[in-house]
Amino acid sequence: MRTLDFQKNEKSPIKQQRWIAGGLLLGCAATGYFLLSRLDLIMPAAQLPAVLCVSGCADDAAMHKPLPKGQVLNEEIPLTTTLGLPNEKDLSKVSLLIEKSQHRVTLYYESQPFKTYEAVFGTAPIGDKRFEGDRKTPEGIFRIHDLYPHDQWSKFIWLDYPTPESWRRHLRSKQTGEIPTSATIGGEIGIHGVPDGGDGLIDTRSNWTWGCISLKNSDVDEIYKFVTHGTVVEIIP
Repeated sequence: MRTLDFQKNEKSPIKQQRWIAGGLLLGCAATGYFLLSRLDLIMPAAQLPAVLCVSGCADDAAMHKPLPKGQVLNEEIPLTTTLGLPNEKDLSKVSLLIEKSQHRVTLYYESQPFKTYEAVFGTAPIGDKRFEGDRKTPEGIFRIHDLYPHDQWSKFIWLDYPTPESWRRHLRSKQTGEIPTSATIGGEIGIHGVPDGGDGLIDTRSNWTWGCISLKNSDVDEIYKFVTHGTVVEIIP
């Protein structure tokens, strides 16, 4: 019995060392993952389950029925006239459709269009955003993450790009060699106004941003009153 006890006691320090080593490896892996996610090289852990089906997940389905091409809806009429005051409406029923090829943002209420606005986009307006620095405006279904006044562009309506779908497209593009494996996905995409006196950028459809959606300041100010955290924003080609 003493011999067996001695053998067990001999093994226990080894087991402890293995547990310590395992804990250190897990800690290093978690730290490495955190740092990579901070560098936008890998998705946040919370999005991992939704992103893992890189080739098997279907893209989000369209949520809006677009207006006919070229149609302008209530452009000169205040939204409060056609829709009512913001504090009288259920803002959870508001959504936005952004059509890049039409340079158009349409505000919907209960899936019905109420007003269109002229808009411009990133300096590379054709195609979906795939990585940071490509100057493209992302496509897909997003939600408003935050919104606040902006000292240069009147207001900033911050979208939740990159979504799990954005990550899947980004990773597929790396797999196919479309973008470099070292490319980061980017972020801080939103809807905002123009510099003071910059309405001409919208009138002439001059795509000037790094990927955001830009409207006239008076238009983004109006939309700002009718949207909130979680408002759906659909962006299509």
